[in-house]
Amino acid sequence: MNSATKSTDSNKLLPLRPPQPSAEQIEKAVEACLRVQYLGVEMGKQPFAAVLVGPDNETMLLSHSNLDHVNHAESSLARLAASHYTQAFLWTCTLYSTWEPCAMCTATCYWANIGRIVYAASEEQLMPLTGEGNESNMTMAMPCRKVLEGSQKEVEIVGPIEGLDRVVIEASDIYWRPLRVMQKV
Repeated sequence: MNSATKSTDSNKLLPLRPPQPSAEQIEKAVEACLRVQYLGVEMGKQPFAAVLVGPDNETMLLSHSNLDHVNHAESSLARLAASHYTQAFLWTCTLYSTWEPCAMCTATCYWANIGRIVYAASEEQLMPLTGEGNESNMTMAMPCRKVLEGSQKEVEIVGPIEGLDRVVIEASDIYWRPLRVMQKV
């Protein structure tokens, strides 16, 4: 049974999700996230970004980068999406992120009713990049799938994406490398 069938069987209030995006659609959306991430880094923001894609797996509806340590890209985008779109519509959308959403962001996506989350690189891959004990990013060992265990809706999670994870890590290391070096001094 696929996740779209499971979600409608367990909760008749949720519309049927569209098919999973193709590899090409995922790559296109992650590239859009990276463009947003690059712009954010140029503005002095941490290298995290998200985009919301419509049910056709093509139309980019919203994008966001990290604002600060409590206004993350994914949670900020989910709140913005919830104020613009209905819950039924958001259930058919996909939130893409350069990095696996943290516990706060995952929960915000859940409450916004975003039906699918796709991320390129994992939280586990982030820790060595940011450096342990880095007060700029106190990474938690709480995978998004774990956050959603026991929830009443089956948000579909896709990630990490092999190959694209390396691209995101390399792009993000431009920001984190100097901070790791300073941390060792």
